[in-house]
Amino acid sequence: MLPTARVEPFAAKLHFIPRTIRPVQAALVNAQRDYFSRAPGWVLLTTTGRRTGLPRETLLPCVRSDNHIYLISTYGWQSDWIRNLRKNPKVKVTCNGVVVPGHAKMIEKLDDKIRIVSEHPFVAFAPFELVNAVALTAAMRPLLVAFLRRWVASRPVVVVRT
Repeated sequence: MLPTARVEPFAAKLHFIPRTIRPVQAALVNAQRDYFSRAPGWVLLTTTGRRTGLPRETLLPCVRSDNHIYLISTYGWQSDWIRNLRKNPKVKVTCNGVVVPGHAKMIEKLDDKIRIVSEHPFVAFAPFELVNAVALTAAMRPLLVAFLRRWVASRPVVVVRT
């Protein structure tokens, strides 16, 4: 039996955009490091480059719960941070102003991804406290969860245990 091909989200075709603006994003992150290292809804994830072995830092939207951080790859399996994690799941995360080691686990089963986003919904494409507060109100939460259940079907969900 042949392995089934992964279905990539449309956004994977646009992955050239973040690669192109990488220097600009790095400059913004460095200029606002203190904000992003403490801001709710954001995490600075440091992976090990799959080819170079060098540390690679990425600013990502997330939701935090106890000693877990939940991430969803907008660009699917094409994201460099996802490809780095597949090679080496040991990471460092900077959140709440503290750098801690962690271990990333890729969630690929659809049922598990749906359970995770149902229990820990967040607005991955607009990770701002006000946006999440509105989206998680009693009236909006069911709509957000319904959207996320469809959205994660073609995207990896990553759980980082710290």
